[in-house]
Amino acid sequence: MSTSWQCGRFEFDLKRPVLMGIINVTPDSFSDGGLHASTDAAVSHARKLIDEGAQILDIGGESTRPGAEPVPVKRELERVMPVLESLRHADVALSVDTCKPEVMRAALDARADIINDVTGFRQQASRNIIANHPSCGVCVMHMQGEPRTMQSSPHYDDVVSQVSRELLSSARALQTLGVAASRIALDPGFGFGKTQVHNYTLLRHMDDLVALGYPVLVGVSRKSMIGAVTGRSIDQRVAGSVAAALLAVNLGARIVRVHDVQATKDALAVWEAATFGPQEIQ
Repeated sequence: MSTSWQCGRFEFDLKRPVLMGIINVTPDSFSDGGLHASTDAAVSHARKLIDEGAQILDIGGESTRPGAEPVPVKRELERVMPVLESLRHADVALSVDTCKPEVMRAALDARADIINDVTGFRQQASRNIIANHPSCGVCVMHMQGEPRTMQSSPHYDDVVSQVSRELLSSARALQTLGVAASRIALDPGFGFGKTQVHNYTLLRHMDDLVALGYPVLVGVSRKSMIGAVTGRSIDQRVAGSVAAALLAVNLGARIVRVHDVQATKDALAVWEAATFGPQEIQ
C-alpha cells in the first residue's frame, strides 16, 4: 500500500484516510441539482466543507452523470476558474475534475494541486500537460465508454481484473512520460460504465485494487449503487454512503470523495480509534 500522495503544495500521509469534498459548479449534477452552480454558492459551500474537515476540494464544471451532454471548454472554464481562484489561499488542496486538456492547463496555471480525470487521461494532450507539470497530483479513474452511453449495457468478463489492468495501464502511460508514481492515485470509477453487480464486486474486492501499489480513491457518495440496496432517494443516502466509504477504507482505500464531509469524518474518527487504539485518540 502506498504511504503518501504528492499533490502540488501538499503531501498527504496516507496512514489515515483523506477526505475529498465535492463542489459541483453545474446546473445538472445528479446529487445536488445545481444548488452550488453560481460562484458565490460554490465558494460558500466549499468553505463549509473546509470547516467540516475536508482536506481536498474537488471542483467540477461538467456533469458526468449517465446521459450527460458535454460542456464546451469556454463554459467549463467560466464555471471552474472563478471558484478555483477564490479558494487559492485556503489551506486545502484544490482538485479540478475535468477531462479537457485546456481546462487542465488553465487550472494548473492557476495553481490547482490535483487533476481528477474521469476518462483516466486517455488523451495524449492531457498526459503531456501532466508530464510537463512538476508536482501536481493526478487521479486516474476508470470509465467504460463515455457519460452519454456508459450505462447502456456495460459488460466485463471479470470486472476486477479488467478494471485493475486498465487502471495500471493508464498509470504506467503517465509514468512513461516521467510522472512519478507518488503523484498518481487510482479510482475504480463506481457507476461509470458498471452495473450494480459490477459496483459491489469492485467494492468487495477493493484490496485487489490497493495491491496495485497506488493510493486508491473511492467515490460512492449518494450514487445509485447506494439507492439500489437501500431504496433511498439521493438526499437520503448519507448513511449508506458512509457505510460504503468505511468498507472501502477498511479494505485499504485511502482517499474518499464525498458530499457529506462531517458525517464521513465522524465515522472515520470512530474507525481510526478502533483501528489504531486509544493511544491515538486526540
